[in-house]
Amino acid sequence: MTAAEAGPANALSTDEVGVRFEQAGPVATVSLCRPDVLNAQTPSMWAELANISRKLTGDVRVVIVRAEGRAFSAGLDLQVARSDSDSSLARLAQLSAADCADRIAAFQSAFTWLRSPSIVSIAAVQGHAIGAGFQLALNCDMRVLADDARFSMAEVTLGLVPDLGGTKRLTELVGPSRALEICVTGRRIPADEADRIGLATAVVPRAELDAAVADLAAAVLSGDAGAVAEIKALLTGAPSRSYAEQDRAEREAQTRRLAELLGSGE
Repeated sequence: MTAAEAGPANALSTDEVGVRFEQAGPVATVSLCRPDVLNAQTPSMWAELANISRKLTGDVRVVIVRAEGRAFSAGLDLQVARSDSDSSLARLAQLSAADCADRIAAFQSAFTWLRSPSIVSIAAVQGHAIGAGFQLALNCDMRVLADDARFSMAEVTLGLVPDLGGTKRLTELVGPSRALEICVTGRRIPADEADRIGLATAVVPRAELDAAVADLAAAVLSGDAGAVAEIKALLTGAPSRSYAEQDRAEREAQTRRLAELLGSGE
């Protein structure tokens, strides 16, 4: 949850917005770059994150989400949220229920594109990932944590709920009971616990974080692009399917792969 409507991110420089985008062949890297405020997030950053989803070229297969400085993200920038500007919780509260929901839907789009079946997204997390920072990592397919990483779903401490696409993924990863405990307490979850309960794909020493993420990206790229996309779609849809439905989805996916690889093209 956050403040209010973002202005056009392209009116500001990348550093002023606080998000940097780079692409090297099939790998795109999105960096949070407000290290002086622990990468606290603003609506302008969310507007740019959503805009990045439209910048991706068709050859991008892996998106890495990282952050500069000692923390991944301290969450919502409370200075903006509590200000008198249009980007404030008070202004958001003054909207009609429908307009408020529409505004939040726009904020969510900055996060949810990371779940796209056409890419594999990897979060590289060091230090604190709080609230919106935690949800940004959750929207990624995989999370590689430095050993100093700390997760926290801290919205409850502001009287708010998590609303940036993180609750379903959290529940899928740790189960409804543990997810409830994490969300209603807002407690810090250290890297070793995150690994133990399924929130982390891997935990590595802080100095090895970038190399570990690069190695994981390379491993993803070593697989056939079409197969990787089909596998992600199969696994993403599995929780909502019955066994029979999943069996059918597997058959259909394999049929498409065989046609792509070995079909006559007719």
